[in-house]
Amino acid sequence: MADVDVVVVGAGVLGRSIAYALACAEPELRIVVSGQRGPGASEAAGAMLGVLGEVTASGLRTRHGELRLTMAVEAAARWPAWREGIRERAGAAAPADGYGAGTYILVNAASGPLDESALEAMRVAGARYGLPVEESAASAIPAYRPLVNDRALRAVFLPQERFLDARRWLQALDAALRALPNVHHTGAGRLRALGSAYELITRKGKFRASRVVVAAGAWSGALLDRVDPELPVLPVVAAEGTAVALRPTGPVPPVVLRTPNRAYACGLHAVPQADGTWYLGASAAPVLRPGDAPTAGALRFLLDASLGQLHHGLTGARIDRVHHGNRPVGLDGHPLLGNAGRPGLWVATGTHRDGLHASPLIAQELATEILHGTPSPWLVPWQPGRKPIADRTAADAIEEAAAHHAALAAESRMRPPLTGDWPGLLTDAYRQLMEQTYARMPDGYVLPPELAPLGYEHGPALAKLVQSHLDRLAVRESPGR
Repeated sequence: MADVDVVVVGAGVLGRSIAYALACAEPELRIVVSGQRGPGASEAAGAMLGVLGEVTASGLRTRHGELRLTMAVEAAARWPAWREGIRERAGAAAPADGYGAGTYILVNAASGPLDESALEAMRVAGARYGLPVEESAASAIPAYRPLVNDRALRAVFLPQERFLDARRWLQALDAALRALPNVHHTGAGRLRALGSAYELITRKGKFRASRVVVAAGAWSGALLDRVDPELPVLPVVAAEGTAVALRPTGPVPPVVLRTPNRAYACGLHAVPQADGTWYLGASAAPVLRPGDAPTAGALRFLLDASLGQLHHGLTGARIDRVHHGNRPVGLDGHPLLGNAGRPGLWVATGTHRDGLHASPLIAQELATEILHGTPSPWLVPWQPGRKPIADRTAADAIEEAAAHHAALAAESRMRPPLTGDWPGLLTDAYRQLMEQTYARMPDGYVLPPELAPLGYEHGPALAKLVQSHLDRLAVRESPGR
């Protein structure tokens, strides 16, 4: 068995970034990176390095939503130096990564009022943080050819919102890690507690370390359970998503086109890729366990929305690749960042749509915390062993979840009979469904609206998962522990 200083478990952008930050901060550290590529979030990401584009009205009204926005602003400020350092370390092995700036936000009639409120929230946030939000005519948007009934009613341009090709960025990270002599790569392994230390068993051998970082995305919870089934770490579920890369006959615009966040997802978006393809994403389906392949329904919805709302001329484009991934989501909708409640064990997961954009900030702050033992003020709000955050009342969450459902119905072109008050009745039915769903959840837990489908599709299992976590917390906080 080989003794090392730190084991990082996770093959996505957070695991690689944390390993890089640790190795650069302390060149004498012996670091093992374990994991294998699969249907995680990083490989399938659209890689919009968005700040304002991710803002929603409800998020701006909550304390933790504001904290997430502040983190996004800070991460954006760190990205240029972070990227430059990694590319310099990787040298000639760093591929072109499609790094660029500029995002058009489109508000069309294919969704619901959530879009308008999100656009206004972007303006408020832009003014607060000094980020420009510029009005734009739809005719000025490059390569924008929607169907007439899906055309933009309003559009704004965010000149400072950046983007890159996620797959090329992962290659650059890998090249930078290979250039560091104190980093050793293994494939997937089995992690277990070994007294006060930890043991990683892989095909390349066994490794023992006093410090471990679990950054395995939607699979993090299962790994932690095998290390210590009594850890009171907030459970993580998955938001399963599908995207496609198209190879159009014409040029791809050098900017991002997207709608505001809607219907549980990061909105419809088109991102230029380094290889000349156009990334179109993304569907979103909250699930208790990660899925390994896209569904026919997800692909149909995505292509129908993209061709109608962005560019109907893409019907003749060739599908270059189908992406499928599982975004990790904490049960309260927020990330898990920090010590797991056991000496030497840290967690970085649950970042949902923010993982790639926030990776410089998370990696640098967590590395400092691990090496020096001082909790980072950026990470303190997201301690893994917490009670579920509840910034909203159940009534507010129900209203927002019902609005998401109505927006999804509109985007799916669901048309109720135009007699009587059927549109109103449909909205009332969504609200009633949400009221029943939220009533079945354990006391003290407010289901995040973006996870509402879990509540009525897997209600008993979800309630059991939440209650199990609350029980673990109660045991850990009981006298005598």
